[in-house]
Amino acid sequence: MARLSRRAVLKGVGLGLVLGATWTRGTLRGESTMPGTSAKPQEFVLPPLAYKSLDPVIDDATLALHHDKHHAAYVAGANKALVELGKARDAGDFALVKHWERELAFNGSGCVLHTLYWASMWPDGRGKPGNSLYDAIDAAFGSQARMLAQFAAATKAVEGSGWGVLAWEPATTRLVILQAEKHQNLTIWGAVPILICDVWEHAYYLKYQNKRTDYVDAWMKIIDWDAASKRFAEATK
Repeated sequence: MARLSRRAVLKGVGLGLVLGATWTRGTLRGESTMPGTSAKPQEFVLPPLAYKSLDPVIDDATLALHHDKHHAAYVAGANKALVELGKARDAGDFALVKHWERELAFNGSGCVLHTLYWASMWPDGRGKPGNSLYDAIDAAFGSQARMLAQFAAATKAVEGSGWGVLAWEPATTRLVILQAEKHQNLTIWGAVPILICDVWEHAYYLKYQNKRTDYVDAWMKIIDWDAASKRFAEATK
C-alpha cells in the first residue's frame, strides 16, 4: 500500500472531526458540512429524528426515551463541560481540569455517536452500499456478507456498554471494524464513523431485555445504506 502523505493523513483526521461533528449543525442524516469561515464556537445540540418509528426492530418507547432523555443528557453534559472549562480559563484555575476534560470526552463522544447512530438506521432499511463503499468493503473484508458477520460479532461482543463501528481509517486507507467501550475508549484517532450500532442497554433493554444478540441481529435489517454511502463518499474525497 502506498505511503500516505502528511497532508492526506491530516485531511482524513479533519474529515473525521467534521463527520463526527454533525451535531453542531443540527443535522441527522449524515451529510457533512465543512466548517464555514466563522470561528465562533458552537454548542452541542440534540438533532431531531428523521423518522417517527423503527418498530418492530426498536419499539417506540425505547426510541423516545433513548433520543429525548439519554441523548439529551449527553448534550447537556457536554455543554456543561464546555462552560466549566471556559470558567477555568477565565479564572486561571485548572484544579478540576482533569474532571471536566473527562466529562467533555465522555459526553461529547456520546453526542457524536448517538447522532450517527440515528443516521445509520431507516425504517425497514434503505438502499444498498454505493459502488465505492461496496468496493471498499470487498477490499477490506472479502465481501459484504463477511463484513456484516464481523460487524455483528464485534458489536455483540462489546465489553460492558459501548458501540460497534464500521469506520474509514485514513492512515491505512481501509475500512475497519471497531468496538468502542463507553463512548470514547478503544478508538483510532482520525477514523471516520460510517456505520454505528449502539449496544448500551438503554438502546434495547425494554424490548430485548438482556438479549443483546437478538437486538443486533434485528438491527442489521434496518441499516440505512444510502446515508452510510454518503458518509463514505465524503470521507474519501
